[in-house]
Amino acid sequence: MKTADLSEYDRYLFHQGTNYHAQEMLGAHYVTVDGVRGVRFAVWAPHASEVSVVGDFNSWDTRVNPMERIGDGEIWTCFIPELPSGTVYKYAIRPPWGGVHIMKADPYGFFAERKPATASKTYDFKEYEWHDAAWMEETAKGRSYEKPMLTYEVHLGSWRRSPDNDYLSYRQLAEELVDYAVKMHYTHLEFMPLCEHPYDGSWGYQATGYFAVTSRYGTPEDFKYLVDCAHRKGIGIIMDWVPGHFCNNDEGLRHFDGPNLYESDNPQLAENKGWGTTNFDYGRTEVQSFLISNALFWFEEYHIDGLRIDAVANMLYLNYGREEGEWLPNKYGGTGNLEAMEFIKRLNTAVFREHPGALMLAEESTDWPMISRPVDMGGMGFNYKWNMGWMNDILEYVSLDPVYRKWNQDKLTFSLMYAFSENFVLPLSHDEVVHGKCSLISKMPGDYWQKFAGLRGFFGYWLAHPGKKLLFMGGEFGQFIEWNFDDSLDWHLVEQYEMHKKLSDCSAALNEFYVSEPSMWEVDFTWNGFEWIDCDDTDNSVISFVRKTKDGKDFVIAVCNFTPEVRHGYRIGVPREGIYEEVFNTDETRWGGSGVQNTGKLETEAVPWQWRDNSLVLTLPPLATVYLKFREEKKKPRAKKHVESRRDIK
Repeated sequence: MKTADLSEYDRYLFHQGTNYHAQEMLGAHYVTVDGVRGVRFAVWAPHASEVSVVGDFNSWDTRVNPMERIGDGEIWTCFIPELPSGTVYKYAIRPPWGGVHIMKADPYGFFAERKPATASKTYDFKEYEWHDAAWMEETAKGRSYEKPMLTYEVHLGSWRRSPDNDYLSYRQLAEELVDYAVKMHYTHLEFMPLCEHPYDGSWGYQATGYFAVTSRYGTPEDFKYLVDCAHRKGIGIIMDWVPGHFCNNDEGLRHFDGPNLYESDNPQLAENKGWGTTNFDYGRTEVQSFLISNALFWFEEYHIDGLRIDAVANMLYLNYGREEGEWLPNKYGGTGNLEAMEFIKRLNTAVFREHPGALMLAEESTDWPMISRPVDMGGMGFNYKWNMGWMNDILEYVSLDPVYRKWNQDKLTFSLMYAFSENFVLPLSHDEVVHGKCSLISKMPGDYWQKFAGLRGFFGYWLAHPGKKLLFMGGEFGQFIEWNFDDSLDWHLVEQYEMHKKLSDCSAALNEFYVSEPSMWEVDFTWNGFEWIDCDDTDNSVISFVRKTKDGKDFVIAVCNFTPEVRHGYRIGVPREGIYEEVFNTDETRWGGSGVQNTGKLETEAVPWQWRDNSLVLTLPPLATVYLKFREEKKKPRAKKHVESRRDIK
C-alpha cells in the first residue's frame, strides 16, 4: 500500500475531485516519523469542531489523541507512535454545534472488526508476492468482447459452509471455489459486495467500509491470495460495487461530521426510502475523489478484473423509486440526475485510462441509451450492461405451462429486436431466486422430470443467445429452495440425488461446449454473429438460429423445443449444403433426458426451406435444445470414366 504525504497539491486535487488515489493520503498509514514507527491518521471532516482518534489503546478517551487541522482546515491529522497492526480505532468527531462526540469508522480504513463490532482496524500492508503476471499482461490487452465470458455469481458467505455452519475463509475458497469454477468451465467469478458491511441481510449492498475488504472471511492478504489463485487457474474476478447508496448505520458515512457530507444537502436527493439508505452527492468533488479512488483501489491493490456497478438506474434518474412530489426535475425539466451522469462518465474514463482491459458492467434496468458506449461517443462509458429486459421476458416465458407458450413467443424472440443496441450480459442473478420468485428449477412448470428437462433446455438456449453470460450459484445443479444468505447451498442434492448430479454434469458439459466454440461468443454484439433460421413457429414453440464466427466460416445451429412433445420430421433450413452432426443435446440420457437424439451423419436435402436452398429433417427432443455443426461437403457421385471400345476406333 502506497502512502502519500499530505501535500498541498494532493489536497488541492482531492478538493477538485481529481485525486484518484485519495486513500494514499487519507486513512490510517504506517509511517516512520523521527525514527519512530507508528500510524498517521488523516480524515476529511470540514464541519467538525474537534476530532480525535480513540480505541482500546487509549481507553476510548477523546482527550488523549486529538487531531489537528491542516491547510484549509477541512482535513484533520495526527501521528500515534508504536501502534501494532490490527489496532481497533474510530474517529471521535464533535459536530459544529458542540455536544457529544460522534463515533465514526474510518471512511478510508483498510480493515475492520468482524461484525457485529463496527470499528476500523489499522492494517500494516505487507508486500504481497503476486503470481499472476501472465494473467494481468493478457487481460490488459482488453479483448474481452471477442472472448467467452461465462460468469458464476457467488455470495461467499453461503456458497458453502463448514460442517459447523461457519463461513469458509478466503483461503479455503481459493481452493474449493476456484477449483469448482475450473471444473465447471466458468471463465469468471463475480462476488457479491465484499466492502465491509454491518448487516448480513443486506448481502453487502449497504456498506460502511468501502476500502475494507470484509473481515468475515479473513484478512486483505487472504483475499489477495484468493484472487491470485483464481488468476493462476484462468478465472477472472469481478466484484459487485455500490456507489449508488450507502448504509445509514451510525458508524458509517451518514452525517459524518454532523451535517451532511457524503450525502446531498437536498433531502430529496439524499434519502433513499425504498432501501432505507442514503444516496451519495455526486456533485461534491471530494465525494468524486472518494468513489473513483475506491474503484481504482480494488483494481490496483487487489488485482480484480472488473466491477459490476449496482443500481445504476438509481443513480441516473431523479425519480427512481419515488412518488410524485418526492423529486424535482433537473434544470432542463428532465428526470436525469446531471451530476450522477457526469460522475459516471468521469469514473469510467478514469478506470479505462488506468486499466484498459477492465470490465465495467452496469446493472441498469431501463432503456437509458448508450450505457455501454464510450464517453467520447456520447455514451456513459461502461463496456457491458446487464440485459434486464431479456431476463424478465425469458423467465416469464419459461415459467408458463408449455400449452400457453405459443401465445407468448414474443417474450422468447423480442430480445433480438435490441440485442445489439448495447454490449449485453444475460444475467440469471441472485435477485431472481429470492423474495418469493422461486429458484430457477422451481420456475419450470410440469412434473419432476419436466422441470429438469426444461432447465437443461433453457440453459442450452441461454448459452447460444448473443451476449455474455452470468449464472447465480445453485442454478447449475437445480437447487429447489430459494437462496438463503444465511445458509449453505444444498450440496447434498448433487451428492445424493441422481437428477441433480446429472443436471450438474450437463451444466458443466454445456459450459465446456460454450467456451470451446468461438462461434458462440466471438461476435456477440452485432448481427454478423447471428442469423435467425425460424423465429415464427409459434404453434410448436420452437426457435432455431445460427451463431457464427467473425469470418463466418464456422457456425453452430441451435434448435430449441419449448414443449414436452417430440417433434418428428421437423425440417429446418441450413446455411450450407453437406453433412451435419448433432454435437450437443440436452435430452441425452446421461443428463437425465429421454434419449431422443439425431445420431450419425445428417445429410441435407435440396429442399428449399425458410429462405435457404438446403434443409435438414430432424427429430426434436422434448423440452430440449440441440446444437448442430457442419462437418463436411456432400460427396458428389463420381462421373463414369469413358472407356474406348473397338467400335470407337476408325
